[in-house]
Amino acid sequence: MTPHSNLSELINTLEMEIASLTEQVATLKKEPENFNEQVIFKYIETGSTGKTKDFVRSLGVKSERGSLFSSGDVTKLIKEGADDISPELLSIARTLINTKNTGKRR
Repeated sequence: MTPHSNLSELINTLEMEIASLTEQVATLKKEPENFNEQVIFKYIETGSTGKTKDFVRSLGVKSERGSLFSSGDVTKLIKEGADDISPELLSIARTLINTKNTGKRR
């Protein structure tokens, strides 16, 4: 926890964190509305582009290039997004992927 100038500032910060976490939980409780959201949910669940790629391949879905779905396709979907993915869901996935990438650089 970071230092705060007073107790009310700390309380305000914690209340904002609670609100943010509550919104994330609500987003994660929703069912995927389409295939792209299903891919993003699987990435959030596994934390792995490789496992997500394997999941997509098990469904027999190919990439937009017409070849087997790759880990790079998962990363691209997370980074670039798609019109049919909720912004809240993408935000969670992007936070996860950025956290994982930051951890690798240390």
